[in-house]
Amino acid sequence: RDPRYFDVDTLGDGVVFRAPVGGATTGNSKYPRSELREMTSGGKKQASWSGDSGTHVMTITQAITALPEGKPEVVAGQIHDDEDDVVMIRLEGRKLYVESDGRQVGVLDPAYRLGTRFTVQIVASGGRIRVTYNGIKTVGMERDGDGYYFKAGCYTQANEDTSDDDSYGEVVINALTVQHS
Repeated sequence: RDPRYFDVDTLGDGVVFRAPVGGATTGNSKYPRSELREMTSGGKKQASWSGDSGTHVMTITQAITALPEGKPEVVAGQIHDDEDDVVMIRLEGRKLYVESDGRQVGVLDPAYRLGTRFTVQIVASGGRIRVTYNGIKTVGMERDGDGYYFKAGCYTQANEDTSDDDSYGEVVINALTVQHS
């Protein structure tokens, strides 16, 4: 727990993930993040599964509450593999959409309002990935691979080169489940 990056919200019913544009980055990204990475063995081992076999589901109830000023973009949930992002739930300005391989696959909400709670479900099974938004809008794509794992939180798509130094992205997660069968 660190109130600058990861803390309980004021209502006590969500966890706030905040990533300032000047925050730390990982080796493969120039952008900061404050997020959860799927683990196994009680948090001792990094999860890694195949999108070709079994059914893998992550359901997140969340709200995106802040975007960086200069480059207003945040990723709030994703499937990642050993190399890169596989599929992402991304807010760019007011457009909430699904991205894969650097391109928009489908729009979930063309006029998202910051702070609005929503639920997304990401399902990977049989070489397909399906994203459902609030139980009504579904975007699907063919996608198979190995080394997959889920991530959830705030992956700010800006850094100090693209935004004001005090700027940040923020996501509040109210519920999160991951299931494999």
